[in-house]
Amino acid sequence: MNSLKLGSQAPLFELPAETGATYSLEKDLNDRPGWRFLVFFRGAWCPVCVQDLKDLEDSKPYFESKDVHITTISTDIQQDSNAMKEEHGLSFPVLSDASLDLLSQYGVFYHGEDAPYEDHGTHGEAGYFLLDEKGNVLYQQKQTSPFGRPNVKELRKIVQYIKKNLKK
Repeated sequence: MNSLKLGSQAPLFELPAETGATYSLEKDLNDRPGWRFLVFFRGAWCPVCVQDLKDLEDSKPYFESKDVHITTISTDIQQDSNAMKEEHGLSFPVLSDASLDLLSQYGVFYHGEDAPYEDHGTHGEAGYFLLDEKGNVLYQQKQTSPFGRPNVKELRKIVQYIKKNLKK
């Protein structure tokens, strides 16, 4: 499993977007100045994840006021992600990494057939990556289960803390 070092360049990627187009992290970094929160979530079937995404949507104005843009990723097929995005009125990108390639590049945990406990079949777990305007990793947090992940209030504090204490 890969592990990203703080301050290192995060893997750039392209994934199918809900619009049918392709989302490119590199293009997004060039087109929309600011930081990125990449949020890996378990899937549209996960009620904890859906609530977390709705909370992110509610806090989107706060993050945007700090020049932080949100992009979310799951191992769901794009059709399921699209339906969830529409049902809950999510306005940020909801991407599909059904190939698990990006999950692997970012070192996000995968609950596979070999997992020691049952948990809704195979799926990617939660992961949070805050990237600066150049795509360098400022913060990362990865989970092996649905519990213990940072809530939106904690994510807001993380942004405040890093912005205040970032070395020039």
